[in-house]
This record gives sequence, C-alpha cells and structure tokens, in this order.
Amino acid sequence: MNSSGQSGPSQNLPGHARTYWLAPSTVAFNGSLPEGGAARLHYSGQAALRVAEGGIQGGSELPLKPVAAKLSQELLERHPHLAGYGHFELAEVSPPEARQLLRGQLLVSLSDASGRILEVTGVQTAGVIDELFDYSGPLGVSFQSGVPTLRLWAPTARSVSLLLFPDPEAVAPQQNVPLWRDEKSGVWAVTGEPDWDRRYYLFEVQVYVPSTGRFERNRVTDPYSLSLAADSRLSQIVDLSDPDLAPPGWQTGTSPSIQASEDIVLYELHLRDFSHHDSTVPEHLRGTFAAFTVDSLGTRHLRRLAQAGLTHVHLLPVFDIATIPERREDQREPGEDLSAFAPDSERQQAAVASIAEQDGFNWGYDPYHYTVPEGSYATDPQGTRRILEFRQMVQAIHGMGLRVVMDVVYNHTHAAGQEARSVLDRIVPGYYHRRDSDGEIYTSSCCPNTASEHRMMEKLMLDSILTWVKSYRVDGFRFDLMGHHFRSNLSRIRQELDRLSLAKHGINGPSIYLYGEGWDFGEVENGARGINATQLNMAGSGIGTFNDRLRDAVRGGTPFTGYRDQGFATGLFTDPNGTDQGDQKARLLEISDWIRLGLAGNLADFQVVDAQGLRVRGSEVVYGGKPAAYTQDPQENVLYVEAHDNETLFDVIQAKAPRATPMSERVRMQNLAISLVALAQGVPFFHAGMELLRSKSMDRNSFNSGDWFNRLDFSGQSNNWGVGLPPRGENRPHWPLMRQLLSDPALKPSPDHIQGTLAHFMEMLRIRRSSPLFRLRSAAAVAEHLRFHNTGPDQLPGLLVMSLSDPDGSCDPHYECILVVFNGRPDPLDFPSPFPGVPFQLHPLQQRSSDPRLRSALHDAATASLRVPGRTAAVFVRKRD
Repeated sequence: MNSSGQSGPSQNLPGHARTYWLAPSTVAFNGSLPEGGAARLHYSGQAALRVAEGGIQGGSELPLKPVAAKLSQELLERHPHLAGYGHFELAEVSPPEARQLLRGQLLVSLSDASGRILEVTGVQTAGVIDELFDYSGPLGVSFQSGVPTLRLWAPTARSVSLLLFPDPEAVAPQQNVPLWRDEKSGVWAVTGEPDWDRRYYLFEVQVYVPSTGRFERNRVTDPYSLSLAADSRLSQIVDLSDPDLAPPGWQTGTSPSIQASEDIVLYELHLRDFSHHDSTVPEHLRGTFAAFTVDSLGTRHLRRLAQAGLTHVHLLPVFDIATIPERREDQREPGEDLSAFAPDSERQQAAVASIAEQDGFNWGYDPYHYTVPEGSYATDPQGTRRILEFRQMVQAIHGMGLRVVMDVVYNHTHAAGQEARSVLDRIVPGYYHRRDSDGEIYTSSCCPNTASEHRMMEKLMLDSILTWVKSYRVDGFRFDLMGHHFRSNLSRIRQELDRLSLAKHGINGPSIYLYGEGWDFGEVENGARGINATQLNMAGSGIGTFNDRLRDAVRGGTPFTGYRDQGFATGLFTDPNGTDQGDQKARLLEISDWIRLGLAGNLADFQVVDAQGLRVRGSEVVYGGKPAAYTQDPQENVLYVEAHDNETLFDVIQAKAPRATPMSERVRMQNLAISLVALAQGVPFFHAGMELLRSKSMDRNSFNSGDWFNRLDFSGQSNNWGVGLPPRGENRPHWPLMRQLLSDPALKPSPDHIQGTLAHFMEMLRIRRSSPLFRLRSAAAVAEHLRFHNTGPDQLPGLLVMSLSDPDGSCDPHYECILVVFNGRPDPLDFPSPFPGVPFQLHPLQQRSSDPRLRSALHDAATASLRVPGRTAAVFVRKRD
C-alpha cells in the first residue's frame, strides 16, 4: 500500500498545529493578539502555501476576528481541554465553503500591528469535521441482492478510487473505479457488480497530508475490512452472511445461557498458548482457531473447568494484528534446543529475542484492522478461511458450555501518519488520533492513541463491536486501557447491545458482559478530555473494571514498586522474608481492609470497621490516595490476582516468600489467593494456567517473549519454571535474584503440586456455584447478607472471617449461613465463632477435598470455635432444618 506525493512545496512549513478549528465560525488559540494585530486563515487547494520572510505566500486568506467571550459551553463540553483558550471568529465562511476548505492546505498566521508575522501554525480540524460531516449509516462493504456497495468516510479527500485486484498476490490492480462523494456526510461510495464478491481491493485516496506538506495519493486498506489477504496486504469484498462462511448449525446455534453477570467466571487465554505445545492437537492446527474444535488436552481441560463452574473464555486479541507474520513459512523459530540450557541461563532469552519480531507469537495489542480475525490463527491466512474457522472456534467453545469474550484494543493503532501500516490516518489525516497542543499524537498507551471523543472513531468502535456480536456470536468484550475511552462511548455501546434480543436477532444483548482496564492516566487523567471510563467513573454503569486493590493486597506491593514486598497471601508480617517493609503489621491491617472490600463487591457504600476501628463506607477507605471501593453493583467488580500482564502469581510467590519456604507452602499461598478471588462478590477473573501453577520463568512482560517463556502445559507435568533467565529490559535489574531462584531445584514444583492446585481451583469454582450467596446481585443484597468479623485494630492479623447469612431463605434454599475463614498465617488457629451455639460443618465439597490439611478444619461446638489450618480457606455451612 504505497503512496506518492503530488503537487505543492513542503519547505518552510510549520511542524506544529496549535490552533483548533472547532466549528465553521470558530477557531481556538491558546494566546492573544497584540493590540492592532491580525490573524488570518490561509488556504490552498494546490498545497501552494509557503512561509517566507515577508509572510505566507501562495493561496488565499480569510480574516480571523478575535472574540472577547470564552468558548461556548457547548464547545467546551466537547473540548474541555481547551478551557482557557481564546478564539477567533471566521465569519465569512458558510458550511459548504468550510467543507471545501478542509480538503486543502490550511495554515493560521498571527501578526502584530505593523504586519510582522509573529507565528505561523498548522490547524487541528477534528472538531469542525465532526460539526460538518454527520453520518450514521453503513461503511465498508455491504450487500443487497448479491450486489456489493463499498463506502469510505473520507471527508477531506479530493478523490477516492477503488482498486480491484484479481487475486491476493496481485501487485497491480485490474480495475480502477472512481467513487462518488456525498458532500454532507463526507462518504464516498460505489455500487459494484455481483462478480466483485471475494475480489480483493484497496482504496486510493488523494488527500492533503500536513506532515508531508503536500497532497498524497495513498493506497490503503479499508478500515472497515471484513476479510484480508495474508499480512493485510489487501482487503477482500465479502458477504458475512454467505452460507459457505458458516459451520453447520451456525444459524440456529445459541450461546450458553447466563442468568446474571454475577454468575460469570472469566478465564483469560492467549489463543496460541492454548495449543502450540499440545501434542494431542494435529500439528497443522496448533496455535489456530481450529485447535478448539478437536479433542485434545486443552479442550478436555476447558470442559472440566466448565463443569466445575467456569463460564467465559476471555481470548487475548484475535482481531487482525500488525506484528505477527501471518504465513507460517515466514515465521521463525529459535535455531537451537533451548531445553539443553541451564534453568538460569541467558541463552534462552537471547535466542528468543533474536527472532522476537519474526516469530509467530505476540500478545496482539497491535491492532491493524479491528473487525477481521487474525490471519496467523487461521490454517490459511489468505482470505475467508479465517472467518469460517473463527466461527467454528466460537461454536466449539459454546459447545463446551462456555461463552466467548474478545479482548479489544480500540484505544490505539499500531501506526499513524504515512507509515506503511497506518490505515486511519492515511484516509483522514489528523482526525482519528488524540493530539497535544502542538498537534503531535499522544502515545501514553505506548502507541498512537485514538480519539474516541471524535464521533467517527466512536462509530468505528461501535460498528466493530456489533459486527463481532451479530456475525461471530461473541458474548463479551474486555476493553484494553478502557480509561482512555469515555463513559459516553461505553454507555452507547451498552445501549446498542441491550437492544439486541433473542426473538429479533438471535442474540441476548443484555447478557453480553463489558469490562476493562479502568486506569486513569495520560492526557485523559482526571477527566481532562471528558468523563473517561475509569474505575470511579464507571460506577453505576454495570460495566466492570479490574480491581487492583485486591490484587495488590493479596500479592504484595504493586506492579511498579516493591519487587519483594509481601501481601496477605505471601507472608506479610506473618512470615516475613527479611526485607525492609516498614511497619508490617500496620500494613497488613491496612491491606486486609482492601481485601474485605473486594470480597464485598468493592461497593462504595458498603460499611466496614476499618483498621482504626472506625465504621466507614468503602469509598472512605484509601488506596493510593483514592477511594479503595468505588462500585455501585457487584458486577462492576472484576477480581483478579494474576493476568497476562506482570509476573504470574507463582513467580511472584517465588520472589516474595521467604527463601526457605517449602514448595508445599508456596502452593498453599497460590491456593489461598485463588480462594480469595473465587469466593468474592463480583466477577472472578483467572489467567489461564493459574490453576496449574503457571510460570513464565519470572518474566514480567511476556508480550513478545515467544512460545518458550509463555508455554502452557495442560498435561500438568510442568509449569514452565526454570526455563532460563527471562528477557532483558524490565527483568534485567532482578537477574541476580532470579539466578538464585531459578537455579534452586527445591523451587521446581512436581506434577503432584500442579495437580493439587488444579483440584483446589475446581473445588473453589464448585463452592462458588453451590450457593447464590457467593453471587449476590445487588449492592442492597450484599449489605443485607454479608458481614465481616475479626476487624478493627485488635484483630488477629492475617485472618479474614466473612459470613453470608440468609435466615429467611430468600436467597439460598439450602444454607442458612455460610462462614468463610481465610487463614493467611502459616500456622493453624482457633477463632471464636461469630455465631455461638449455632452448629456449622465444613462444606460438603471440602469434606471430600483432596487437600488433607483442609479436611482437618472443623467447627468445635463444645468451644464454639473454628479451627482452620495455616494458609487455608475453609468454608463452613449451616444447613437449613
């Protein structure tokens, strides 16, 4: 997809854009004119503007009149980051004339009373584009009676052509078909012929590009692509309703039912990890969508988890990814046997790093085309095979009794500007990305940030989501860096999904779960660009956010501090590792309050007795200077202690536990953390392999660490510990400690340890499913049924006691009361029962537990006490008479 420059000098042009054209008559500027000064908007339809000593030469100009009043409230609501800006009136331009100006070169000049030029700057135009070009119809390819129509939104383009290619490998187009433009919407369209179906295409867009200072003729794929050639060279015309693109039974199939979001248990899985190392999967299917359709260790494992209570498989990005070679013959593998090297060797990571950009592995947070399945996950990346196999995968997962969640990354693109893999910015330069006061693209997400506050970026998100739901039966979405979007974006998506019904669409829209990373940072922090979709702001929306409070309290420290800082499950105060962690008892009491709130749905209004002995609301407990609790409904609380990001829990335990801690106790730390997530109010989230003591050999950011460090073994024979020092970069400062740990044979778990953790994990899922009291569906229900004991300054540190009472049977027909005791201490203890005289017994599932230590837990009626072994979560129940 090359591009070629056309017409117009590019020398002496400003490299910044400090003015904002917000509405046809309004241009904002951060500053003021000197008395008697003048401002002008300069325009050239031939890109002929150049800055010379005497001013701006070429083109034409329009006066900009300074306005004393502030920007209107309506404009400030859409552009809050411009509060305090001055502005000019562009009085002589009508909307049709403004549309024409936007198709050419624009500059603004400021001069003093003598006419001397003070500044020349480019113009940011996204605001006025939104004002002038309103469109809500279809984009991309749509079919009617077998005839395709192609539409592209390119309001600033001078011309758009459709280039048709005879096959996916063709270099030269076979046809060049001009599109016609709708002036009011900025949409270019062409209706083709029936034989265009399955043909490949590009758009050729002639558009002024400020970064080059000239008109470019960009050959670019369709941002609304539904199918692609290998490596995204060309888009493909396709009708997703064609029968040959659906597996048998697709049209009548349905997703497994779910009664409420609080019934959800999530399992985060990287598609390639699932089968790449599984010898029970045919070799040509390993690492593909199709691996989910065969009987294998992996599919058997998922079925077992589903039977125990797992409900959703969350797939890391499976849309078209920019950074993975899609043809297997183009993917490289390490050229040596990495298993031959020592467990603390540097050789493995060096070999992986040497091919990191050419191998078949990446987490996939590098979006290329948002609404096409990734080609490297198909048995044939050329064309429509990926569509069929994605649907076969969804159908197979549904057949296991599980629903499918997609990890979506609308917050950034892989490339921008005139870069080869830039799509959006080469069609409407300057529109789709969020830019700073100089016009530079923000990259706080690590990549070019998109601007979902702009109408057509929001539309792209919404249209993409609806395609995945309607055409692929996806049951939920996890939004990467959701806080870089806005509450209004997510609310609109929620509203559109809620309109889908089984009767009309074959889809239960309200059952589709939405959640994401509600982190608040970067240029959108603290609502700088509007109410962004952060933890606190999403309260009451029904949309989930990840609970980092419970994560940090259980693991210890944060992902950014305290590599060896301990937490509730890793021995803080109760089994110190010898590092300086301040007042460990005070810290343990503080983080225990975070865990209690997490167990209670992280509800802002839930009342607890805090570490100081005060009865406070959850929002009054402090975490990092912010409220620890922030939700209004349990379903907004996504609980986790391990995800694809950062070290696995097992690797964290290896680093944080005292060095002499035996493997059996480390396993109990892992199981205790699993229990805290599984038995909490809200939506538990587990990283695939957590139930198998998964290790990444201590790698904290394995996004590009290849199959070697990301290995997942469903046979339960190995957990991937000790496969070499992890890649340099973020891991390098900890290599000295890692060498000691990775080389210690006592720190390698046995298959029995792994199988014991799997048994515990399934036991916890079954216990969660055994009572609605673990899945309360409103803040009012949590406040009514849930209480904590052993609280305040005199509590026994390292012990959490939670009761779930239902005396009238309104919630649970089987159990009148459930007592859960989380003993994070290494030793057993007796704790007075909060309900003296009321007999309890160990949960029936735990009476049959494969963990002999757990089976020794009991309620002693004679002493009215609960006896709980060390590092154990014991569930006691009072059955109804």
